[in-house]
Amino acid sequence: MMSLEEVVALVSAKLEECGISYMIVGSFASNIYGIARSTHDADMVVEIDGPGIEKLGQALGEEFYFDIEGAKESLKLGVMFNAVHYPSGLKLDLIAIKNRPFDHEEFRRKKLTNFAGSKCWFATAEDTILAKLEWSKMGESERQFNDAVNIAKVQGAKLDFTYLQRWAADLQIENLLNQLLEEIKPAA
Repeated sequence: MMSLEEVVALVSAKLEECGISYMIVGSFASNIYGIARSTHDADMVVEIDGPGIEKLGQALGEEFYFDIEGAKESLKLGVMFNAVHYPSGLKLDLIAIKNRPFDHEEFRRKKLTNFAGSKCWFATAEDTILAKLEWSKMGESERQFNDAVNIAKVQGAKLDFTYLQRWAADLQIENLLNQLLEEIKPAA
């Protein structure tokens, strides 16, 4: 049976075949940059329209459950839609890129990364931190905040702190970024 990593790599390849831009976000991105933790699904941001959904549905074929009409409706409503890999039962959440400056900047900065034997597009470490902090604020989730802290601890000085502060202000999460910076500050 395929692992979730292999299913993500397979869907990434199908998106590439269809000419659909994407990036892997959420726990998978945080696992790449921080401390890995178990996850049961994967999140991918896609730049897609109705015809793109049809192409993707055809490319996924019989190996996936993918409701083309449901996905088109989800796209209109601005909510996520899924692809479920039949043989493994593993689910990928596909999220159409939002029309906010941060989301477009995050998508523009994505990085091609070695993953599960192939190359896949991932959100950057900084953008993953910002997204995790934003999710933490919306859901008051300790897990999301801890993911962001772990990325910052692992990446350390490689992070662009000016970029983080600029977008934290724009996203109104400066207090969470400051809390994160306090947590990673070396003890005196």
